Amino acid sequence: MSEAPALTAEAGDRLSAGRAEALRGSVRVPGDKSISHRALILAAMAEGESRITGLLEGQDVLDTAAAVGALGAAVERREGAWHVAGAPWRSPDKVIDCGNSGTGVRLLMGAVAGRPVEATFTGDDSLRGRPMGRVIEPLRAMGGRIEAAPGDRLPLTVHGGTLHGIRHLNDKASAQVKSAILLAGLSADGLVEVIEPRASRDHSEIMLKAFGCEIETAPAGEGRVVRLGRRRFLRGTDVDVPGDPSSAAFPLVAALIVPGSEVTVRDMLLNPLRTGLLTTLSEMGAAISIANRREVGGETVGDVTARASGLRGIEVGPARAPSMIDEYPILAVAAACADGVTRLHGLGELRVKESDRLEAILAGLRAGGVEAESHGDTLEIQGSGSGSAPPGGGQVSTHGDHRIAMSFLVLGMAARAPVAVDRPEMIATSFPLFAELMQSLGARIEAA
Repeated sequence: MSEAPALTAEAGDRLSAGRAEALRGSVRVPGDKSISHRALILAAMAEGESRITGLLEGQDVLDTAAAVGALGAAVERREGAWHVAGAPWRSPDKVIDCGNSGTGVRLLMGAVAGRPVEATFTGDDSLRGRPMGRVIEPLRAMGGRIEAAPGDRLPLTVHGGTLHGIRHLNDKASAQVKSAILLAGLSADGLVEVIEPRASRDHSEIMLKAFGCEIETAPAGEGRVVRLGRRRFLRGTDVDVPGDPSSAAFPLVAALIVPGSEVTVRDMLLNPLRTGLLTTLSEMGAAISIANRREVGGETVGDVTARASGLRGIEVGPARAPSMIDEYPILAVAAACADGVTRLHGLGELRVKESDRLEAILAGLRAGGVEAESHGDTLEIQGSGSGSAPPGGGQVSTHGDHRIAMSFLVLGMAARAPVAVDRPEMIATSFPLFAELMQSLGARIEAA
């Protein structure tokens, strides 16, 4: 088997994946990105030292590690773990560059807002184009002072200080907005409450409890209410980061659509607010099983096995979106290989991701010979049929979006002709060694 190319700009402008034989093996994907960001930030805010194992060492998370170091925490990687010693925060000497990470910058904005420091944040071209207003608005409502570029975009400066409480309606079901409010609320006076008509990811709530903070959650209709308790003090703790389900999605879907395949992803996060893709794939007829289910640090994890399956097109309603918002690109690839039409509704949030993901998915499908249309926030995909394969043969523009790149490389593994993607270096933001892991299962990925 050929050695995988390094995923750097110097390796070439494109990667290409060709039709694979059966994919087989057992792998562990990198640590969950959402949990990794939160572990670093909470550890930096806590008293004492925290030890973090399984941390995703992708560029997005490394940028957050550098940021909390610049804010005063002692951050060191040694003996296979990350050690973070909390300390009084200070104003950094220079602008904090969050790279491509919306999660990193939005959570850090909340954390800084309640501290007596001042910090300026920026990012790469993609991140500077992403709206920050949905976080800026509630932080200002808490008394925070924030100066932003036109359109509430980066670069922006947070002048931290005394905050008061808030009751915020999180109508977009954004875990980033909720988390920013909760982090700011650790230093606020009064009630801090987030009302969610639809529940968003709850990693912040779980981890705040692990660090000793009182936090309450209660059902409210189809959603819930999250409220900080009186004890808002954090103490250092050990964190074991499970495998990222958004990264696991790529080898699992590849196994489903490449004939004869069987792949197991070990130690994968199974938080019920993150398993929307598994539910959707099962509804499409996927052969997916879970073994060794257990709890680690308040999160459910297990070993997930996917076997090649004949998939069928289905309707996926908007209520499913919060539990798989990052998995729509790879779900679209699965739909491209299914029998019949798949309709994915309520995808408006994809337009403000690392790229306009909805348009990027649509263009990528068409480049791979797949019939697809978008109607407002709905994506309609005509599958090739389980007995056939998509044509492939196209070159996909990723717009610097790591999930678009990996998704269409997976399409190439099942298509009749190879599929190429540009800017492969961006894959390292969330899945370092993606090509090497997929090659270990039998995929054909090479520089193009």
